[in-house]
Amino acid sequence: MILVTGTTGLSGSAVIRECVDRGLPVRALVRDAKKVTALSIPGTVELVEGNMLKPDTLEEALDDVERVLLISSPDQHLVETQCTFIDAAKRAGVRHIVKFSGMGCWSDSTFRFARMHAEVERYLEGSGLAWTHLRPSTFMQTHLRDAVPTISHDGTLNLPMGDAQLSPVDVQDIAQVAVALLHGNDHEGKRYEITGPEALTTTEIAEQVSSAIDRPVRYVDTPSADYHDALHAAGVPTYFVDAMDELFSERRQGADESRPNLSTHNLFDVTPTSFASFVRRHAEVFRGELPASRLTVTGWQPTSAAK
Repeated sequence: MILVTGTTGLSGSAVIRECVDRGLPVRALVRDAKKVTALSIPGTVELVEGNMLKPDTLEEALDDVERVLLISSPDQHLVETQCTFIDAAKRAGVRHIVKFSGMGCWSDSTFRFARMHAEVERYLEGSGLAWTHLRPSTFMQTHLRDAVPTISHDGTLNLPMGDAQLSPVDVQDIAQVAVALLHGNDHEGKRYEITGPEALTTTEIAEQVSSAIDRPVRYVDTPSADYHDALHAAGVPTYFVDAMDELFSERRQGADESRPNLSTHNLFDVTPTSFASFVRRHAEVFRGELPASRLTVTGWQPTSAAK
């Protein structure tokens, strides 16, 4: 049995959807199944409740599981959450964990979540379990969250990126690789980095969005302090706001994810999604006609009762 954690988040839900599309059985770990049953999730997905920080709630989720895709929320408890889960998985007899991490996850990174992922990677490597690290660059889907509010309001994309480049990757590409890792062989003890096919400045991203939705969209290089204040005003927790300050500072200096790397796409025979095709696919979201939720962009749809 395959278990996917973090299944209500963007990455986890995309992986679950890929399993469904391929007709593969999969078990999804959720904290509250009642909240998830409002979605039109096919019966091939086995929903099991559990809390990654509470090992005594994981017995059913880990029963007869051979491989796990390990994902959890980016918060201050990430290391504790994932290391606690690794211990529980080992006791339950899990053989192999695929750790969903990220590019630039080094112990000396100035970005706190990168350091945290690096710490978990080291812990997993020393656990005695078979391991594989999947390290994607920034997601194309984050531009739906970042861009839609201001694009629909005044045609601007406001980010503190300067003229730095990134090579964003479509979460659906990552999901295809993740499923291949969970169902394939000969991937133990390996690290796979994955980016999109092109390095783009935020100006170029705005231009591609503008072309796809046939509306003027321009990039506004936002001072870091202003972006920080805007996140606070939107109700984003201080811990996460401070982490975003670190992330954008690192990106402006030229991060690992600024260089395209298609080796993983090529190895797993996944066709790289261009940013232009991604924007066209989600043009209704960029125009503000559909909500920019993870459910919209990964294919889950609410039932009529949940709308």
